[in-house]
Amino acid sequence: MCITTALRGVAAAAAIALAATGCSADGGGDSDTIRVGASLPLTGEFSQGGLDTQRGYETWVEMTNEAGGLLGKQVEIIVKDDATQQETAVSNYNNLISQDGVDLLLGSQSSLLNIPASAIAEKNKMLFVCPSCGSPDMFNRGFKHIFFSQQAIATDQAKVFAEWIANLPPDQRPRTAAYPSLDDPFAGPVVEGAEQILSAAGIQTVYKDQYPATTKNFDSVVNAIRDAGAEIVLQGAQFEDGVNMIRSMNRANYQPAFLYQSSSPTYGQQYLDAVGADNAEGVFFSSSYSTLADTTQNREFVERFEAKFGQSPPEDAADGFAAGQVLAAAINGVGSFDDQMALADWLRGNSVDTVLGNLSWNEDGSPKGDFLVGQWQSGVSQVVLPTDVATSDQIMRWRGGDI
Repeated sequence: MCITTALRGVAAAAAIALAATGCSADGGGDSDTIRVGASLPLTGEFSQGGLDTQRGYETWVEMTNEAGGLLGKQVEIIVKDDATQQETAVSNYNNLISQDGVDLLLGSQSSLLNIPASAIAEKNKMLFVCPSCGSPDMFNRGFKHIFFSQQAIATDQAKVFAEWIANLPPDQRPRTAAYPSLDDPFAGPVVEGAEQILSAAGIQTVYKDQYPATTKNFDSVVNAIRDAGAEIVLQGAQFEDGVNMIRSMNRANYQPAFLYQSSSPTYGQQYLDAVGADNAEGVFFSSSYSTLADTTQNREFVERFEAKFGQSPPEDAADGFAAGQVLAAAINGVGSFDDQMALADWLRGNSVDTVLGNLSWNEDGSPKGDFLVGQWQSGVSQVVLPTDVATSDQIMRWRGGDI
């Protein structure tokens, strides 16, 4: 099934293929059209992030075509649903290349899916710009065509936050920490990186464990963390597990001084609606993006996204849009997409201005920067660290109270 931008689907199960300017089932492409292929989890465990990324891709294609396209050609994007299944993601990318005949690729959502998917791109010597692939395991395989279009890999995602906690005055610094994490190649390294920093600062680890993606009830996890006396909780979470963790904390009447969740709070209004404004108040998270940032095309992106979808763009949507910006910069920089190693070499040698800020890469395609630290305050997602780019000069404890 193919859906055009004029017929944007609201049902995830129906959104199997998206074409921003048209669609074709014969694998052929119009010579005046550049065809971009991607596989996303539009259904399954990671569907919220997949749908947000799809919207970011769609907005990028629409705005790019209105500005004249790429190399004077209109851009068409085909998105297939991988249902949060690695095998399906692999099959989708194989089909996008061999059957749909796409010219270019954009990545899936989550390291879980992008690790195997990127191997298909590498085998076919195609550039693979992924908006959500921060696991260190993405970049230890010697691949030459992979680029992560955020600021840092997972082990460094919580670095700015953890360093801030570690440098608090002793009377404000938590003494004990808990590290529950989703069993996921991205979520786990986030809390592991934070634990190294906090442990070095003398903050004792009193709980650390991983839970499977099928976990819905966190009562036993929360009871163990509460009984261990953790004053700060750092959770490696996607979306639903972060929401369900807070619900279990409420049932247990447990309120640590600090609560950090790696990804769940970045889902914007969906997160706020799921946990409630009072429970979101003071939750820390690391984010690649702020709607308030003065970055390249951000104002236009926010306006277009709000007009199209009736809400501010969540992080995954911005990450998808930024991946498109990176892809476009490489194509415009080289002046062609015939030699995709040339595109990869161009990215290794240059930086790109995006809605996330300026991005640059190491030889292995991993990024060189740092994440922003966000915090929910009065129903608004604010940037609180680093202070030179903060949108709020207040930093609070979970559910209120200044540090």
